[in-house]
This record gives sequence, structure tokens and C-alpha cells, in this order.
Amino acid sequence: MNTLGIDKAPKDTKVVVAMSGGVDSSVTAALLAEEGFSVIGITLQLYDAGQAAARPGSCCAGVDIADARKVAQDLAIPHYVLDFEDRFRTDVIDDFVASYLAGETPIPCVRCNQTVKFRDLIDRARDLGADALATGHYARRLIGPQGAELHRGLDDDKDQSYFLFATTPEQLDYLRFPLGGMTKAETRAHAERLGLAIADKPDSQDICFVAGGKYADFVRALRPEAERPGNIVHSDGRVLGRHGGIINYTVGQRRGLNIGGGDALYVLRLEPDDARVIVGPREALGQTRVYVKDVNWLGDGLAPAPGMELEAKIRSLAPRAPAVIADVGDGGAVLELAAAADGVAPGQACVFYAGTRVLGGGWIRRDPAVGDGEDAALDLTRADA
Repeated sequence: MNTLGIDKAPKDTKVVVAMSGGVDSSVTAALLAEEGFSVIGITLQLYDAGQAAARPGSCCAGVDIADARKVAQDLAIPHYVLDFEDRFRTDVIDDFVASYLAGETPIPCVRCNQTVKFRDLIDRARDLGADALATGHYARRLIGPQGAELHRGLDDDKDQSYFLFATTPEQLDYLRFPLGGMTKAETRAHAERLGLAIADKPDSQDICFVAGGKYADFVRALRPEAERPGNIVHSDGRVLGRHGGIINYTVGQRRGLNIGGGDALYVLRLEPDDARVIVGPREALGQTRVYVKDVNWLGDGLAPAPGMELEAKIRSLAPRAPAVIADVGDGGAVLELAAAADGVAPGQACVFYAGTRVLGGGWIRRDPAVGDGEDAALDLTRADA
């Protein structure tokens, strides 16, 4: 059994590495090659060459493709660039725009992992006869009594398990995360030791397809109807002002409301059907009940059950907090948090944990009593069903 948990000698084990051109994926490829695995690098082109070259500071930009190619050459491993532009536009960009128009706060990185990076890239890796697909994510794949489990990365500051909650059990069987037990400092030290040209390359910060992090401008360019104006309304019913489109706001936002002085007000919710932005005092942001749809379950058993205690994470930068599953009717899940949380935003992910293990998660939706313009029936399925 080799270090990837595959019953072959490393030289007989073919591993595809998803190489984004950054430090993490480059070190992943280099360490596996150093250990003697048969490594193939694959980089995804997600926008046309002109657009890609114009997006420095994001992942998967044009310079990143060149960096990945250079690392592969230095490692003497095969390297392929796959054109996934159409798939990316359909599965990630179109979904991102639709989510913003629906008054949500989307997380395109999760959709990207869920679709082009895992579903489609795994298919390509299998076509190449690979035994596994390795990525540079800071998460851990551990073997438990019932098979592969997803766990948080050892480095809390870099843990990326939140963004992987939609990974299915079948995908988890095939995936490997060689950096999950390392810190970022250790990864960079390996990059320097191995002489990789990207050892000092900064981490990507922006959403890859949104230049400069100006999400509203991006949505507005694709969907001009997103400019639909409406009222900014206090939770007590008073109309406080006007806005130029709900795409400019997100739950928990305080700055940029432009409604004059007085007490600080925060965005409590967005009502896309009426183009209304509802605001109120900070204490009104706190919620203890979280409604979740499209739950992917990675825990033991067929599905989560009422009364199950766990920890929930409602944003990527939010701490994990104690919660209990209150209801699972109609294919959805309802969580009761032990303490009120601010900024529970539709479109964000709610990820379930038990200690370091990821039990799954789903997408936060509005309180059905408020209404969200979508079918009340949710889709709760075991991921490998």
C-alpha cells in the first residue's frame, strides 16, 4: 500500500494532478513526482485566452496556465491544458449571475469544485487511466469504518473543507489531498527546497472570473436588468430611500446604504420579487434557525435525522458553532443554532461538522415564512444515491 492508499508501487500508480499554476497544486505535483508516482498535470482554461491573461491576482488566469506548464516541464511530467470554457460558463458563471439576481450571496468556488473541477475533471482523469486525482486543497481524506471521510485540513488558517462539502462519496473515493496535513509555511518550504519558480507566488484572492472583485459590475454587464431600482425599507415598514439594484447589497452589509445619518443599519434580507432591501439594527441580524436546501450528506447513515447534534459553519470565515438538526421534512434540513449568528445569507453554504469530520452541508435559503420565490420542496439526497 503506497502513501496514497493504493495497493500498487508508486511507479505503477498513475495520478492526475489538477495544476492551477499556484504554489499549492505545484507542490502537490512535485511531491508526488519526487516520491516516484506517475504524475500527469492538467490545467483548466476557463475563459478565452484574452480574458484569462487580463486577470492577474485570481486563480486560473492566463499567467497561471503558463506557470503550470513551466512547473510540469521542470518536473518532466506530461501536462495538458483542457478547454472547459463552455462548461464553466454554464455551471459556474451563469449560476453565479442567477443567484445574485435572486437576492442571494453565491459561492462560485463551491460550484466550480462541484462541477468542472471534480465531476468533469475526474471523468478526464479516469479516461487517462489514472488511479486518483490529486489537488492542492487543504483538506484531509481519512479512512473510517465505512470508507473515505472528508476532514478539515490540519492548518485551521488554510482549511478549505468548507468549499468541498458538495463532494460526493464516489468522488471522495477517487480524490487525494496530499497537502491536508501541512501548513502553508511547510508547503512554501517544500516549493523552495524543490526549486519551483513559483515558490514566492502570492495566493489568489479574487473570484477568478470577476476582475478586481467588483461583483455587481460583472453581473450588470451580463444582465442589464439587474439595475432594477427599488426601495430601501426599514424592518418597521418605513421607506428610507431608493437603491439602484439589489445586486449591490448582501445580508449583513452596513456601508454603502446611502440613507443618511442616524443609528447604524444593516441589510437584513433582500426581496428580489419586489426589488426591496430590508434594513434594521444589528441585533435584528441574529438568527438561530437556518433553512438549508440541496443537502449533500457525507456522514454515516442514509441521511441526517432530527435531534442530531453537530457543528455548523454558515460562512467560509465564520467559526463552527454548536447546532442541532430540528427537522428534515420535504427533503430539506432545518438547523437550530445554540446561539444567534449574524449574516445568515441565502446562497451561502451551511456546512455540517462532527469534530474534524465534514458530515456534509447544503445551501442556505430564506425562511419559507418570508418566501423566496422558489419551490418549497427541497432536495435532500444521499450523495451516492
